[in-house]
Amino acid sequence: MIGTEIHNFNTLYTKFYRKSFLFTKSYVHDECIAEDIVSDVLIKLWEILKEKEIEHIEALLLTTLKNKSLDHLKHEAIKTEALHSLTDMKQRELDIRISTLEACNPEDIFSTEVQQIITTTLARLPEQTRRVFEMSRFENKTNKEIAEALQLTVKGVEYHITKALKPLRENLKDYLPLFYFFFFFQ
Repeated sequence: MIGTEIHNFNTLYTKFYRKSFLFTKSYVHDECIAEDIVSDVLIKLWEILKEKEIEHIEALLLTTLKNKSLDHLKHEAIKTEALHSLTDMKQRELDIRISTLEACNPEDIFSTEVQQIITTTLARLPEQTRRVFEMSRFENKTNKEIAEALQLTVKGVEYHITKALKPLRENLKDYLPLFYFFFFFQ
């Protein structure tokens, strides 16, 4: 009986550590993780041996090493699957951005439909708001210049521009990247 030969932890460690480590490392492929698993298993085995005598200690040791290694590998498989899912989502999002940009036709910006949406939306705005927006975006005037010309504060100009952008953003939602290009980057 091997159990009766093991009198202290050092004996157990000396007798089984090396082959336990090599067995575990051959599956987990990481020395640090293999060392952790083997150490945990040997401590657990030592605690069992203090309570009772085990006839087939190597079978118990191997079974416990196998189970701990399996637990680790299954956990790694779950982490890898999660990373693949994230990578797939990022790839799909990137593909969408690429295809959207490839489909972007600058001539669409000047299409009758887009021009009609802009004209109709601006026509529905209050006169002061429309005038401020047109001066800002079509005449390239600064907020300060608009404020002076219309006898408003700069904050008032900003208010009117924001007020004009909201319905334009809603009405041009199908052309959103172009909307940002033309109305926000000025």
